[in-house]
Amino acid sequence: MLTEDTLRGVVVPVVTPFDRSGELDIRSFEELIRRLVGKGIHGLIVNGTIGESPVLESREFEILIAAARQAIAATRAIPLIVGTGASNTSATVKRTAQAKSLGAHAALVAAPNFHFPSQQAVIRHFQALAEADLPIILCDPPHRTGVALDLETVKAIMEMEHVIGLKEGTGHIRRMFRLARSMTKPVLCGEDELFFASLCCGAKGGIVASANLDSEQFVQVYELFRAGKIDDSNQLFRQLLPLVQFLFSEPTPAPLKWLLTQRGYIRSDRLRLPMTTVSCEASRNHTGLFQGSMWK
Repeated sequence: MLTEDTLRGVVVPVVTPFDRSGELDIRSFEELIRRLVGKGIHGLIVNGTIGESPVLESREFEILIAAARQAIAATRAIPLIVGTGASNTSATVKRTAQAKSLGAHAALVAAPNFHFPSQQAVIRHFQALAEADLPIILCDPPHRTGVALDLETVKAIMEMEHVIGLKEGTGHIRRMFRLARSMTKPVLCGEDELFFASLCCGAKGGIVASANLDSEQFVQVYELFRAGKIDDSNQLFRQLLPLVQFLFSEPTPAPLKWLLTQRGYIRSDRLRLPMTTVSCEASRNHTGLFQGSMWK
């Protein structure tokens, strides 16, 4: 199991590759995971938003976890975290228990979307997850859930024994500073562009979608910072910023899948509706940007 003492570093929410007919491309998925693990990342997330969790079927959920476990085992042991959030509490508990039975080390869970629950209801939602008996990482992306969590709500959830950390995804660096300095459990950056700034604020690492690409450099940003080489870490992260900004220039994970395909890491940039592939304008304007030495 993952613990609050081992939750840190560069954790990558992996994309879910589809073939041109829209079916799972397990071969690309396993190859991508082996490459990521080989580059030194500290954890992997399957079935997150970047992995297009809302459009995956139950059987695909099981297939992806099994494939991820096999790919990790063939490379280097790192924590496997599974996104298990659903639009209601009962379904979230069941999916989290299922993830445990399939070999997950922890679950990443946000407040239920669509319902706009009260702060107390969100607290009760996370209390109910204790039943699943799997470590929980609280995910707080209000732009996706439509629920803005108060600081007191976050603190109440983080005090629960089965909750081991927080993905801070509001994009507010002052909030990150306050949380990272006041929490005894690890706080991870959930906004790629704020990764270095969040480390400066006390974050223990980040859940970094951009690290599906140039993974080794993102790991180096973290390792340099840990070693006290702050200026070197900052300089390297500045070199990565154009990549990060492009990957979030259109709805994710469209730019990410396009660039992964361009580099030959997955076989197709296919997404499932309602998501669509990157626009012709974006792909045309950025074809040359990532052909330099860092972007290969």
